[in-house]
Amino acid sequence: MARSRSGTRGKRGPRKPPRRDSAAQGAVQTLDPAVMGPVEIPATITVKDLAELLTVNPADVIRELIKSGIFATINQLVDRETATLVAGELGYEVGEAAAAPTAEEAEAEAVAEAARPSVFDEDDSAELQPRAPIVTVMGHVDHGKTSLLDAIRSTAVATGERGGITQHIGASEVTKNGRRIVFLDTPGHEAFTAMRARGARVTDIAIIVVAADDGVMPQTIEAIAHARAAKVPIVVALNKIDKPDANPDRVKTGLVEANVVIEEFGGDVPLVPVSAKARTGLDDLLEVVLLVADLQELKANPKRPAAGTIVEAELDKGRGPVATVLIQTGTLRVGDGVVVGQTWGKIKALEDARGKRVMKAGPSSAVVVLGIADVPQAGDVLEVVEDERKARAIAEKRRNEAAAKDTSSGRATLEDLYRQIQAGQAKELRIILKADVSGSLGAITHALDQIATDEVKINVLHEGAGDITDNDILLASASDAIVVGFNTGITPTAKRTAEAEGVDVREYDIIYKLTDDIEAALSGMLEPVLVEQIEGRAEVRQIFRVGKSTVIAGCYVTEGRIVRNSGARVWRGGRVVATDKLESLRRFRDDVREVAQNFECGIGLAGYHDIVEGDVIESFTQQQVSRAAAR
Repeated sequence: MARSRSGTRGKRGPRKPPRRDSAAQGAVQTLDPAVMGPVEIPATITVKDLAELLTVNPADVIRELIKSGIFATINQLVDRETATLVAGELGYEVGEAAAAPTAEEAEAEAVAEAARPSVFDEDDSAELQPRAPIVTVMGHVDHGKTSLLDAIRSTAVATGERGGITQHIGASEVTKNGRRIVFLDTPGHEAFTAMRARGARVTDIAIIVVAADDGVMPQTIEAIAHARAAKVPIVVALNKIDKPDANPDRVKTGLVEANVVIEEFGGDVPLVPVSAKARTGLDDLLEVVLLVADLQELKANPKRPAAGTIVEAELDKGRGPVATVLIQTGTLRVGDGVVVGQTWGKIKALEDARGKRVMKAGPSSAVVVLGIADVPQAGDVLEVVEDERKARAIAEKRRNEAAAKDTSSGRATLEDLYRQIQAGQAKELRIILKADVSGSLGAITHALDQIATDEVKINVLHEGAGDITDNDILLASASDAIVVGFNTGITPTAKRTAEAEGVDVREYDIIYKLTDDIEAALSGMLEPVLVEQIEGRAEVRQIFRVGKSTVIAGCYVTEGRIVRNSGARVWRGGRVVATDKLESLRRFRDDVREVAQNFECGIGLAGYHDIVEGDVIESFTQQQVSRAAAR
């Protein structure tokens, strides 16, 4: 009988499980919104946390986000405004947002933040010991930076580089009179300033290499500007003095014109004649570096937990994330838990500059670190913490804070200048000035000097002729400066860098407009600008004449959308032949407000009727926005 019942049950199919309530199935217990009362939503929150806060299924939150056109994952962050809309759609009441801090509270917070100790601050002066200086070599291309380092270190770096130009970032050490000197090798002042833009001050001394047969060049002036912006002492290495056409006097005059007064002329900048090829003057250069270092009284505490800066990092296929760190204070040991920017790790191994495994590294030491969870960025600060768990918690908090921050970078802008003046924060407006010709620079600088006020000094950090480049953007980013261009353009890569770094770039073709903007910013009266938005483009495929003068263009929308009553440009042969207003727009017999891509339409312009087949009609709109939004 048992077999028969079993067989019968098998014919009927599997037995249905008994129904359970949602709690038994592990589903979310949804509470009545009226019972919950108002919910408090933070500035940013993940979809998962929002669902838990509202006691609903995450799928319900995602469904509401999709209705609003936001395709979010369960771990994606949404802002408070979006979360409030979702909560409202689900029937929940959201409590009032916390009141914004007053100006006094904000200022107090800023003061407290400024007073907060840096990870590099030394807490016990009794434990301080002299440390080796960290030196960066900068200068114009082909003036012999790598060859000079090659000669100093007696290595063959230059011959192994593509075209003799440094293609990587690293660090190396030399010994002179029993004292260590650490050289930070960079591809130039770009990387030097890129690290400084991330808050890392890794250099104690900057050696500016100038070729005796070439003189002071544009990149030489840029390198000087970057070193001065970082407030780093400068030593000039006059290279290639063994060449027959060497002209040291011309170099010295060029340095004076760049506001670098050498000791020979009564200034404070040492100049050392050297030859990387003949290996002459190198000992003198190292002795001068040590002398400048002695004047700075460089010290660190080797007994404290280590703190340093990432010089370079990469993902090695065999070893995982690998980073070169320059220890600036303390001692780093194998087994230490570390936080590096927004990642963390436990030191598994340390390698010195020669690739030898070491167990620890003290101040002013460059070592390769293994054991970090993710690849950090150059300029990230490494600091030792108590254990791995704390390191991971700090890194996660930093990631969340970075994700929660507004997209604005906090860089200096003219819009913020007046507010900073009122709050007593702004003392000077730093400017990177570029013009089409060098003759314009003096006139603009003089005009800017005339509008400086008692509250704010106008400081031109760097000026030069030519387009705005990546170097200008990086210097502005590191120095919280704005970039002003006069009758000059901006390179595409520099434009992308400016957008990524949040640098304020202003372009002018009339001097008084430039000075008017600066004056308006100082008085808090900066006016909004007109920003143009290209809506779409349509190709003219047929012409219809209505009456004596009216022309309707039969078009096919190839890009974006065509909007009625918008501005219109007629393109022919790659140039604009007319700018008008798009007066009428039809789909078949119907008047419409807009026509989308891949649809046909009829377009009538207000005043231009000489349209021909093959023309492209561009639809655009203009609106007034603040200068910050226009960038």
